[in-house]
Amino acid sequence: MILAFSVAPSGAVPGRAERADGSVSDAVAEAVKVVRESGLPHRTSSMFTEIEGEWDEVFDVVKRATEAVMPFGARVSLVMKADIRPGFTGEIDGKLERLEQAIDDA
Repeated sequence: MILAFSVAPSGAVPGRAERADGSVSDAVAEAVKVVRESGLPHRTSSMFTEIEGEWDEVFDVVKRATEAVMPFGARVSLVMKADIRPGFTGEIDGKLERLEQAIDDA
């Protein structure tokens, strides 16, 4: 499975200063650290982090990444989208390689 997710805090936490520019990069950095430390194939872009693995291991990482963001806000928003294709691995890169080949062939 490949799972794309975005996690971000919202709402003020008493005693914790909010960034004047509204940036949540410090919180997102904590989530991305969890993903990187997982050892699973992953990729982070400006909007989502993609992670590839089996159900249980992927959802465990997403849960821990979400928990890492919780101290930064009164609530946390989590958005997920999954591509579930049993029997396939390496698709985090494979899908992009096939796309580039299709573009080249067009």
